[in-house]
Amino acid sequence: MSDKIEQNKVNEQNEKENENIQQTDEQNTMQQIEEGSIVKKKITSFKPGEVWLDVDGVPIQAHGGGILYKDGVYYWYGENRTGGGPRAVGISCYSSTDLYNWKHEGVVLTRVLDDPNHDLAVGKVLERPKVIYNEKTGKYVMWMHIDSPDYSYARAGVAVSDKPTGPFEYIGSYRPVGAMSRDMTVFKDDDGKAYLIFSSENNSTMYVALLTEDYLKPEGTYTRNFENRWREAPAIFKHDGKYYLITSGCTGWDPNEAEYAVADSPLGPWKVMGNPCKGENADKTFFSQSTYVLPVADKPGAYIFMADRWKKNNLGDSRYIWLPIFIENGNLSIFWMDEWDLSIFDKNTKK
Repeated sequence: MSDKIEQNKVNEQNEKENENIQQTDEQNTMQQIEEGSIVKKKITSFKPGEVWLDVDGVPIQAHGGGILYKDGVYYWYGENRTGGGPRAVGISCYSSTDLYNWKHEGVVLTRVLDDPNHDLAVGKVLERPKVIYNEKTGKYVMWMHIDSPDYSYARAGVAVSDKPTGPFEYIGSYRPVGAMSRDMTVFKDDDGKAYLIFSSENNSTMYVALLTEDYLKPEGTYTRNFENRWREAPAIFKHDGKYYLITSGCTGWDPNEAEYAVADSPLGPWKVMGNPCKGENADKTFFSQSTYVLPVADKPGAYIFMADRWKKNNLGDSRYIWLPIFIENGNLSIFWMDEWDLSIFDKNTKK
């Protein structure tokens, strides 16, 4: 009996010591938070579809976005949809050196509040920003979809900055080569030429237009592609001398089947290859829509498929779907993964 009593005393003493340690840890943590010295846990993998926080613990707002890589830093530009409404409140920029952890650099293109007729007026469409750098002018050039609330304006807007983190100065908008422009992207080739790729003719046809040397307007050369195929959300990349273009169908905010095509030039002609997504929910692009294909720096042949899982009733809570692209004999494959990291390219990248 005495042994049991002594053991109970020991257990009680251990519990008190554990409680004291826990209280001390909690007090230290609260003090660190108050002092701003708490060390945040670094992200080390991608978890498609989950809430993605920036380094300050705030959900990333970079929807319909694209990424610029410059001097060892990735810059992610996208629609800031804070508040969840139908219109972006501006264009955000985030920076990262590892693709997992992102610092918010601020809203680099803001709405115009004092002119209801301005392209950037509150209530007008501001979507799918993409930024490229022009070595000749030293300017960072942003292209985006500009539209009226009923989507009848159908134009491409352009802005410039001296720094990747902005602010960007809005120049104006065009109907490129006189054609309607809705979902769009911009692509800079190895030779320094840049191309605007956009859905046109009420989204029935995809145009590719060569830009001027300063990247600020269409040069005049263009092609019409995928006539009467109704494709949007273009995302283009170059691999092993070939150009690949991933698009979605036109079903509004609702997901549909992706499709990719291949060409020997950005201007085409393009050969349709089919759906790159494989497995369960491939016919819905894993409930997402393409926005960009990111070449991973210092990993030749490594590309990330970037897409948005739109929540049409709360667009600010739309999630990011990032997945690796596998290439074998020129054929693309995208598989769903609950979690993955960049080491997958070390094992599976194929030319």
